[in-house]
Amino acid sequence: MIASLRGRVAHRDTATVVVDVGGVGYLVHVTPGERIPPRGEPVELHTSLQVREESMTLYGFTERSQLQLFELLLTSSGVGPKLALAALGTHRPDVLRTAIGGADVATLTAIPGVGKKVAERLVLELKDKVGGPTGGELPGAAVGVGTPGLQAETRDALLALGYSAGEVQQALAAVAADGAIPADAAVTDLIRACLRHLGAAAFEGARS
Repeated sequence: MIASLRGRVAHRDTATVVVDVGGVGYLVHVTPGERIPPRGEPVELHTSLQVREESMTLYGFTERSQLQLFELLLTSSGVGPKLALAALGTHRPDVLRTAIGGADVATLTAIPGVGKKVAERLVLELKDKVGGPTGGELPGAAVGVGTPGLQAETRDALLALGYSAGEVQQALAAVAADGAIPADAAVTDLIRACLRHLGAAAFEGARS
């Protein structure tokens, strides 16, 4: 198992990088946005070797958190290396973890090749495994405002109003910290509370 590579960049294009390790060039598939140094510069990649009957393919990441999430995504039925790499090429690991744990289907369907059914399956199979944005406890699961279904409805409503997934998550966490929303609250109550927080945050941002 090749767990990591340390060498020099021999070649780089949109989807791959060749790492020269002691005169041996390793072809590694990476995301287009991966921060790879220029040709000739040293590089270290955390890698996942995927073995198929007809091939052995290396996928690499500059951050270990990316590798860990890549391999977790592969445990979901129907998700292969190309789709998992596309997911990490579309969203940062913290955004992906929060989206899966918080049932944020809108954010997940922004990934090329992920439709609503695939997004829902990712949530169903991985929401209890993803942890939080850095792999710890997931904020979306610990916000303490109503049920996961209520939180999902609130997210959908706020996303439809044009707020980003990050803004919605922060609003939910802030509302939970206030402790003013009971467990049996209606979705309209939670939406109003989040909108109050978002409005206040916008006002403070305009003042600064």
